[in-house]
Amino acid sequence: MSTLKDDGITIYEAMMNIRDGKYVMPAFQRQFVWSMEQIEKLWDSILLDYPIATFLFWHVDDNNITWDTYFCNFLTEITFDNRKQADSVNYELTDIDVSVTDTAILDGQQRLTSLFLSLFGDSYIRQKYARKVGVGGTVTKLLIELNKNKLDVDEEEYNSKKFDIKFSERIGRLSPTQFELRNILQEKFQNEETRGKAIEDAIANVPTDSKEYARNILGKLYQKIFEEKLIRYTEIYDMNQDDALEMFVRFNSGGKPLKKAEITMSILEAYWPSAKTEFGKILVDSYSGFGTDFIIRSALMLYGDVVKSTISRTIAEELKNNWSAFKKALKNLEKVLKGFRIEVSRFSSSWNVLLPVMYYIYYNPDNFENNTEAIRAYLMRAILFTYFQSGTTSKLQQMKSNINSYDYEITIDMLDQITDLRVTDGKIEDILNAEKGNRVAGDALYYLCLDWTNKNFKYEQDHLHPYDRFDGNKPVSVSMEDWRRWRGNRNRLPNLQLLEGRSNGSKNSMRLTDYYNDMNEEQRAEFCKQAMIPDGVSLEIEHFEEFYNKRKDILAKKIKTLLG
Repeated sequence: MSTLKDDGITIYEAMMNIRDGKYVMPAFQRQFVWSMEQIEKLWDSILLDYPIATFLFWHVDDNNITWDTYFCNFLTEITFDNRKQADSVNYELTDIDVSVTDTAILDGQQRLTSLFLSLFGDSYIRQKYARKVGVGGTVTKLLIELNKNKLDVDEEEYNSKKFDIKFSERIGRLSPTQFELRNILQEKFQNEETRGKAIEDAIANVPTDSKEYARNILGKLYQKIFEEKLIRYTEIYDMNQDDALEMFVRFNSGGKPLKKAEITMSILEAYWPSAKTEFGKILVDSYSGFGTDFIIRSALMLYGDVVKSTISRTIAEELKNNWSAFKKALKNLEKVLKGFRIEVSRFSSSWNVLLPVMYYIYYNPDNFENNTEAIRAYLMRAILFTYFQSGTTSKLQQMKSNINSYDYEITIDMLDQITDLRVTDGKIEDILNAEKGNRVAGDALYYLCLDWTNKNFKYEQDHLHPYDRFDGNKPVSVSMEDWRRWRGNRNRLPNLQLLEGRSNGSKNSMRLTDYYNDMNEEQRAEFCKQAMIPDGVSLEIEHFEEFYNKRKDILAKKIKTLLG
């Protein structure tokens, strides 16, 4: 059973513990995310005698850590992006000697890192439009203004700083009344015999009416860093890594709230410290828009329970130990899709549909290419029937269970056993009735036209018979009842085509018959093939009903073929 100890130390003692390697962070800690303003306000709170909250420490020794318990050193330098959030920098992994290092920070990492960077580290600011090329930029110093007549603060503004504390990159033009906070660490300030003179020297250029103000600030700064035990903490003893991880997830929510993805990634990195680096290597090129959630959900699909959506030690280790097989499955997934003329990038924001295919390919690395028709049928049904529109995790688990029950295969028969994936006339009718702008209509056109589209072109949905034509006068030969019905159908799939963007712009609201007649014979043949124009049907508006119904029949047959 874990035991607790409450205690307190000074800021200086805490900083020495960090500098000397006594304090480290568990590898599952998130990155440093505070801004310059947050650090400035932290010091403002300290000088205002505000509490800076308690800290949660984990006592580590040979009894509660193992060979695969990883730790990180504190940051010694950081670059801020134009005074806003710090750059994403991975903490440096470190081996620990429990005779030296005995404390890991569970809660308070952002505050302690901020204090350490302020007093011992190096901070830079990246100028606007500068490239991100590692740590570096313009050097900054954390300064406090000692001349009360020059204070640049709004005392009336809620939650504003009351002391003029700010990072400045204008270090070559410092005001003689500005004091760099870290200078308080100089021996002359620490020595009781020389402190008084050191303070008077520091405020020598301060106007007479501000000297007492300045003297009090430096006196208080010394007091807050060296005398007061502001780092109040609870230290937990006799706790293993799994329990520490659970506690981190529960309690590390101060400052900037943790997102679910951050927590999951932190848990994964606890057992596989290089996970984020490895993820970055594959989330490029075709998979550049997918994000770490895709990999984590894939891991849950392959090695765990996708419904629970939590990474366990077992799943993390499975992913780490089978990383080569995982990467191979991703390459094979891309290969299968390319065989269908489908780009992986199309699924960057809807990748759940790929996970059952990923699962099948992973467990069939040598014969997955023998089953492409069933894979295609699954993809088309899942996409056009909007299978994952709701209940995503339970449906993924259902697919996993069904694939397992069919000897790790995806088959047409298996798909037909799932009500939501079974092909019916009603579902096909729903696709045909999809309107322009609807995702189903866009997907249907895209997949119906795969045999001729060029991935380098941008395609748009276009009305064959122009939408606006139905707002004008009806043809004399057409009844008002029919005209109303046609107006209701004009925006549906049988009157839609996929058209390259530039061509769509030039076509605009041109009558279909005029658009057709402007082409030469070769162009007409290609147009009729690509747009699936029915043979022997007039393209004049007064024959819209015949055109619509015959093209609907053509699309229905082609969709049935797509669906397997």
